[in-house]
Amino acid sequence: MSMHKVIPGTLLLWMTVAAPSLADDSPRLGVPVSDAEVTATNFVVMPDGTGLPAGSGDSIRGAEVYQENCLACHGVGGRDGINDVLVGGRGTITSAVPHRTVGSYWPYATTLFDYVRRAMPYPTPGSLTDDDVYAVTAYLLFLNEIIGETDAMNAETLPAVHMPNRDNFVWGYAPN
Repeated sequence: MSMHKVIPGTLLLWMTVAAPSLADDSPRLGVPVSDAEVTATNFVVMPDGTGLPAGSGDSIRGAEVYQENCLACHGVGGRDGINDVLVGGRGTITSAVPHRTVGSYWPYATTLFDYVRRAMPYPTPGSLTDDDVYAVTAYLLFLNEIIGETDAMNAETLPAVHMPNRDNFVWGYAPN
């Protein structure tokens, strides 16, 4: 086995010069993404509800979806899981120990839907149906005492939900 002396900075130079050829010699891991796969995940739900899909759900169904898909990480009632606490914390945002939850921090119910749809459940993001996402969103809103237990969430009702902390966000950036 031969030993080579590495001169400081030469590895970086080698990587910079050799990088294009390394791409040509890559192991070609993965598979190309189809147009259908891109379409299935290429969505954005805006704060005003633009982009919300068809479908509907209430917290009664949402409790079932939560039990099956969210409980392991977020705990019973969204309060005691190994990952983010989702319920409670109202009135703590300006305290010394703020609790950022759906009910205390999240500015728009529509973007909560968007986040759940894109990123949850953690092991299999995007696996919930739109009806299931509406339902679990309704369940989280209900647990945070923002909507009633039987209030149906859909593309018309979700944008109308006024989140408790919505008016405490400052939009834009003003440099000093």
